[in-house]
Amino acid sequence: MLYALIGKDVPNSLDLRQQVRPAHLARIEALQAQGRLVLVGPFPAVDSPDPGPAGFSGSLIVADFGSLAEAETWFKADPYVEHGVFCDTSVRPFKQVYPK
Repeated sequence: MLYALIGKDVPNSLDLRQQVRPAHLARIEALQAQGRLVLVGPFPAVDSPDPGPAGFSGSLIVADFGSLAEAETWFKADPYVEHGVFCDTSVRPFKQVYPK
């Protein structure tokens, strides 16, 4: 089943986010290699695809997991969670309608 994993950044997270990003992306790439990743990306803190020093306010991952518990466990081990980039996280079941 698909799950939406949502992380909300701590204020002024850009420097920490950039430091931890390679480890975070390695886990994302593993999901992609397993064919489980639907989409992933950050929420710019301002209305721009390149927010510059404003940074990001959080991130969204939509991926296939065997259960809600598995998705929650996976997300808890994400470097953005472990290193404090995210101050709040949630994992919710997700039903994809489009694209099919």
